[in-house]
Amino acid sequence: MKLRISGFLVAALLVIGFAAQARSGEIRAYPLSRDTLVKQAYEYFYALDYPACIEILERVHTAHPLDPGATTFLLEARVFEELYRQDLLDTTFYANDGFLTGKHPTPEDPIARDRIFALADEAVREADARISRNARDVDALYARGWARSLRSSYMAMVERSFSAAFHLALQAHSDEARVLQIDPGYTDAKLVVGTYQYVIGALPWGFKLIFGFAGITGSKATGMTMLRDDFQAGPMTSVEAGTVIALFLRREARYQNAIAVVRTLENRYPHDFLFALEEANLRKDAGEGMAAATAYETLLKDARKPGYFPSSHLELAYFGLGEALRGQRHYSEAAQAYEQAAWMQGSGAELKRRSLVAAGKSRDLNGQRDLAIRDYQAAISNGSDTTQGDIARRLLKTPYREQ
Repeated sequence: MKLRISGFLVAALLVIGFAAQARSGEIRAYPLSRDTLVKQAYEYFYALDYPACIEILERVHTAHPLDPGATTFLLEARVFEELYRQDLLDTTFYANDGFLTGKHPTPEDPIARDRIFALADEAVREADARISRNARDVDALYARGWARSLRSSYMAMVERSFSAAFHLALQAHSDEARVLQIDPGYTDAKLVVGTYQYVIGALPWGFKLIFGFAGITGSKATGMTMLRDDFQAGPMTSVEAGTVIALFLRREARYQNAIAVVRTLENRYPHDFLFALEEANLRKDAGEGMAAATAYETLLKDARKPGYFPSSHLELAYFGLGEALRGQRHYSEAAQAYEQAAWMQGSGAELKRRSLVAAGKSRDLNGQRDLAIRDYQAAISNGSDTTQGDIARRLLKTPYREQ
């Protein structure tokens, strides 16, 4: 699913295992968001055509020196270009708490990292300069919060620096909450604040007590209301709000509600590969069996039509197809789909390991022990000191059996 997942999702992942008073009803947004070039860039963004998006936003950045919003727009595109390259934008990876507890190292590109951190630092400096002159500058506060949340997302998802990322996410929440305090009509800021409210409200009682002592409180109902407000009316972040709503509904096993939200996103951006992938993922999780497998197969067929998806990562669809087929006990076909996912050119390191272990399990369930061993050995070769590498070593000793 398309995840423009800023610090709000980082906060979600970490704690489950962020002028004048507006007139009532008035909705405001960052002024540069109305720029024609910015709007054009985000059409490419939601088609996952990051190079085209970045080319435009580089021009916007040059044309608007010292504008923290221009810098943050470019930062966002750079962050998600890198997350997509590493297959880290499929919500299947975040739909359970294993993301937080396991070892999932990814090969960090130091050039991409340095470029991202430099843009984040630049945006914060530019925002700080404006806030020092006017502490109620909601646009600068909003841009600073967004830049902090983007950096925290990268740190959590790529570097797995959860503690540092969480502190940045809290700072992002503080900025966006201040925006809404000054200007309640700044609906885009509800994305971070609403997600923060929902996540804290969803914590088990013991964790709520601990966070409460630190002054961190929240409400699921309040959070969801804020996210829905943003989904319906946010000038810049309505798509992101829908993405987060669907993820939370998926965690709650409210699959049909989540599918309805994703369908809305698909209708707005029919050529976004990850939105189409998410509907198939949700149908799989909803237990729709072979209907889910058919949805993945249709997605793969569409992805092969010239120009249908400007950008697609077929390995993500093959992995989902494997999951759907294994759930229907079609073990041989599932193994083949997983192996396709693992060996697709450009398949991310973590997805490759997960796919190979899943393929090995399917081979074991199909009585193909020699082929299962081959897959487990390949998983270990692609990351011995990882969660999937540990699992593969255990399964080399004892064939996998359905739990």
